[in-house]
Amino acid sequence: MKSELKSISKLSMRFLGLLMMSTVILAVLNLLFISIFAIKEGAGISPWQVAKDSAEAIQQENGSYTLSEEMKVKLKEEQAWAVLIDDTSGKVIWNSDDLPENIPKEYTLSDIASLTRGYMDGYPTFTGEAEDGLIVVGFPKDSYWKYMQPGWDYQFIKNIPITLLILVICNIALIFIIYMATNYKFLKSVGPIVEGIQYLPKKEMVNVKEKGALSELAANINQTSAILQSQQRMLKRKEEARSNWIAGVSHDIRTPLSMVMGYVGQLEEEDKLDQESRQKITVIRKQSEKMKQLIDDLNLASKLEYNMQPIHLKDENLVAAVREVAVEFMNIDLEGKYPVEWTADEQVSVCVIPADKSLLKRAISNLIQNCMNHNEDGCTIYLSIDIGESKCVISVEDNGIGATKEQIQHLNNTPHYMLGSNSSGELRHGLGLLIVKQIISSHGGEVVIEQSHYGGLAVRMVLPIAE
Repeated sequence: MKSELKSISKLSMRFLGLLMMSTVILAVLNLLFISIFAIKEGAGISPWQVAKDSAEAIQQENGSYTLSEEMKVKLKEEQAWAVLIDDTSGKVIWNSDDLPENIPKEYTLSDIASLTRGYMDGYPTFTGEAEDGLIVVGFPKDSYWKYMQPGWDYQFIKNIPITLLILVICNIALIFIIYMATNYKFLKSVGPIVEGIQYLPKKEMVNVKEKGALSELAANINQTSAILQSQQRMLKRKEEARSNWIAGVSHDIRTPLSMVMGYVGQLEEEDKLDQESRQKITVIRKQSEKMKQLIDDLNLASKLEYNMQPIHLKDENLVAAVREVAVEFMNIDLEGKYPVEWTADEQVSVCVIPADKSLLKRAISNLIQNCMNHNEDGCTIYLSIDIGESKCVISVEDNGIGATKEQIQHLNNTPHYMLGSNSSGELRHGLGLLIVKQIISSHGGEVVIEQSHYGGLAVRMVLPIAE
C-alpha cells in the first residue's frame, strides 16, 4: 500500500510539475508576445510628438501664421488637422486647410482643458505649446483612444509589487485546486492499476476493478494476469511431470544397472577369461559406471533446479575442502595422466564461508572430472584459491585442449544444459557444469568460464565470504 501511495504521489507531482511548467512557459510566451506587439505598435509616430513638432514648425510672417511644408506633409500623412489658439483671446488665429467644419473657432479655458485630456467632437486631440498660443492637433476619430480621467492613488502604485505577488500565488493555488479537483477520480483509478502492475512480476493473481477512466487498461491487466496464471500452472505441471519422469526413469534404470555392474564385476575377476574378453568386460564396467554417474547427476540437477535438494549451510574452510578433493583424485589416478597441482599462495590456508561442504566438494569434483573427460591424452590440473575483501574465488584450470572464444561464450551464456541443442535431443555439454552452476548459485555465488593462462580451460567459482 505504501508503494502504491508513493507511486501515485510521484505521478501526481509529475503531472503537477508539467502543469506548472506549462503555465510558466505560457505566461512567459504571452508576456513576450505582448511586449513584441507593444513595441511594434509603439514604433509609430507619437501624437504628442506630432503636436509638439507642429508647435515648433509654425511661424509668423507679416502678421499671419504659416506651417512648414515638411510639417504639412506630416499632418497629411497622419490625416490630422491643426489649429492655433491665441493665448489672450482664445480665438483660433490659424488653422490647417483640412479643418472639419464643426470645429469651433473660439475656446474657453474649460474647452481647452477638455480637449487637452480628451476629445473634440469625437476627434482625439493633442496639444503643443507654440510661441503665441496653443497648437491643437486632431487625429481621425478611430485612430487613438484617450483615458480622460488619469490619476492613480499613490498607495495603489506603491503596493503594486506585493499585489502582483499575491495575485501570482493565488493563481498558482487556484490552478492546483482546479487540477486536483478535475483529476481526483483519475488519480484514484490509477492506484489499483499501479498495484496490479506491481503484482504481475510477482506471479500473483491480480483482479483490478474495471471502472473509471482506466477501465480498459484494468481489463487488459486482468487478462494478462489470467494468462500468466494459466501459463504458470501449465509450466508447473510440466516441470513436475519432467521431475517425476526423471526420478522414475532413474529408479527404473538403477536396479538393472546395479545388477549389470555386479555381474560384470564378477566376470572381470574370472581367471578363465582370455585377454580380449576381459578388456570388453572392463569397457562395459567403465561405461556402466559412467551411466550410474550420469543418473546421479541427473537426479541431483533435477533436485537443485526445483529446490528439492536440502542445503545445510555452516561455516566451512574452503581450502581444506579443495585439498580433500585434490587428494581423492590423486589417489585414483594410478597412471599419473592427470597430476593435480596446488598453485595458491602458501599464505592462503583459511577461507571460511557459509557452505554445504558435500555439495561444494561435488562441484569441485565435477570440474576436475570435466578436465579429465575432455583431455583423454592427459593434462595437468591446477587448483587455487584467491581471497578478496568480500569474496573467495576457487579456480580449476588445466593445460589441455581448451576451448575457442565462441565455445566459452556459449558455455557462459547457455541457460540450461539439460535442454537439447538439436532434434536428436543431444545434451549441450552434459550435466557437470550445470550442477556446478546450480550449487554455486544456491550458495549466492557465480561461475565464470574463461581461457586459462596455462593453455587450457579455466572455471572460477566466486563465493561470498562469511561476515
